[in-house]
Amino acid sequence: MLSEVLEFGMLFAFGFSWPFAIMKTYRAKRVDGKSPVFMAMVIAGYACGIAAHLVEGAKLWLCWVYLADMALVSTDLCLYFRYAKANRRQKTMEDNQ
Repeated sequence: MLSEVLEFGMLFAFGFSWPFAIMKTYRAKRVDGKSPVFMAMVIAGYACGIAAHLVEGAKLWLCWVYLADMALVSTDLCLYFRYAKANRRQKTMEDNQ
């Protein structure tokens, strides 16, 4: 039981920061400093966590927390791809001036 509480705490702490990152990206419409590879690795890590719980057959309620965190990171990754092209185009225009 203690391991479940600690794992939930870890997932909550990681998941708590993503809404702020999402809002910052959405408001600024800038993706400077963001790494799509990093975000994809985080999503893969969450998928491994879910798989581990499914294989164990225990603590399945934690899978929902993993899925929520995964959805937040996926949202940030989608915003990255939405704004990255426009950011590159703007940077090119600025460099040409």
